[in-house]
Amino acid sequence: MSLILYGAILSPFVRKIRIQLAEQNIEHELVNQTPFMQPDWYYEISPLGRIPAIKDGDLSLADSSVIAQYLQETRDGIRLYGSTPAEAARVRWLEKYADYELAGPATFKTFFNRVVHRLMGKACDEEAVQQAVKQDLPPLLDYLETQLASQHYFLGDQFSMADIAVCSQLINLAHAGELIDEETWPALSSLLSRVTSRTSVSSLLPAEHRIVGMVNGASVSAT
Repeated sequence: MSLILYGAILSPFVRKIRIQLAEQNIEHELVNQTPFMQPDWYYEISPLGRIPAIKDGDLSLADSSVIAQYLQETRDGIRLYGSTPAEAARVRWLEKYADYELAGPATFKTFFNRVVHRLMGKACDEEAVQQAVKQDLPPLLDYLETQLASQHYFLGDQFSMADIAVCSQLINLAHAGELIDEETWPALSSLLSRVTSRTSVSSLLPAEHRIVGMVNGASVSAT
């Protein structure tokens, strides 16, 4: 039985796992599951009803970081958590920073208001978006810029889960119409370009852009 991934393709946490699956060449089936109005059976796989979740044989797992670590430890392919305990700890810290700190203003405020709420027929709270973009995001991006410095990736020349996690949030920010300023954050801007040019990422984006385009088209028609 092949691995099954449950999730919605615009979720940055689902995208994280899809990129990892592609980077490690792991065969899988993607089953669409939104984070809303989940069927009862889904809670047997993901007790909190969140996405992503996986089934690997008889094993069910939820939470993108838990899934990512499991896939890294049980499958062959590229090593996404570095080569030493210190590198692994650095990657996990930056992954957590992206998932818990950057996700708030980038995805749950900006992306949800401009994309998800419109998709659900709800109003966009533009005031909340502006606060996220102008006040909440800059110090978070400043920190990541210093951590990246002049390196290609957060681990120097080695691509890792840290790059995947951070750029997954930045992609959602871009879907919401907010590109990071390349003059203010040149290293992060270059990282995003570098990561999105990888086949594991570029192969996913056309389908995402189609959905975002439909949302934006519907929004324009309604105004």
